[in-house]
Amino acid sequence: MASLRDLRRRIKSVTSTEKITKAMELVAAAKVRRAQDRVLRARPYAEHLEQVIVDMIRRSQNLKHPYVTEPAGPRKLVILVTTDRGLCGALNSNTMRIVLQEMREHQELPWPVVAIGKKGRDMMHRLDRNVVAEVTGLGDRPHVTDILPAVHAAMEELEEGRVDEIDIAYAKFVSLGRQVATMKRLLPVDLPEDVEPLPSDFDYEPELEMLLEEILPRYAEAMAYQAVLENAASEQAAKMLAMRNASENANDLIKSLTLTANKVRQANITRELMDIVGGAAALEQ
Repeated sequence: MASLRDLRRRIKSVTSTEKITKAMELVAAAKVRRAQDRVLRARPYAEHLEQVIVDMIRRSQNLKHPYVTEPAGPRKLVILVTTDRGLCGALNSNTMRIVLQEMREHQELPWPVVAIGKKGRDMMHRLDRNVVAEVTGLGDRPHVTDILPAVHAAMEELEEGRVDEIDIAYAKFVSLGRQVATMKRLLPVDLPEDVEPLPSDFDYEPELEMLLEEILPRYAEAMAYQAVLENAASEQAAKMLAMRNASENANDLIKSLTLTANKVRQANITRELMDIVGGAAALEQ
């Protein structure tokens, strides 16, 4: 059994750790509110933009564009959105797991990657994947201009015919206690059946084909930015939960170590008393 001095040293160390994790939990709790507000404000724009794009594509049946035409082959590029830092539980590993699972199922494909975030970039480099572009250091308040170079690099791969489809993987923010690893198609535009039609009929000027040529790249940028905002909010929520669990575990460990230290101290006192009683008895004899 450890000595009383060692136990007290461990209690002091764990107490310092608990203070740090508690402070990090409070910081993450403050940041997650702002990140959640940004996500909730951006979602209506993304949803209405998707409605407009789907309506325009359905009206222009003869449009030939790489952002609209169904994939001609299985070659895919993945925009992998992760965090720059750790201490957020299994958030990054869950996102990378679904990407790696897809890669294992189609090992014959080249799978180029656009990495947004250090964790995903480092993992793809370790796996010797072709990282065609990367963006790191976005911070707690990512701006759309920060990710545009990486998104444009992915779009160029599609336009030049090196890939047939662009997918994006990120952690979708559902609530403070739930973040879902998501991987979906970004380009060519998938026409989901559950998208609500526009509330009224519109006349588009100039022609739909000309409008789509301008709007489709903006659509891809907006959807990628929405994914980055979702991932940023998920990061702070996961970090808050992870630090709360760490603080609770540290508190439980402190209680356990304190109980053990008290037992050791009591055993030492008992042993010393027995030595005194034994010495006194020996003197009387």
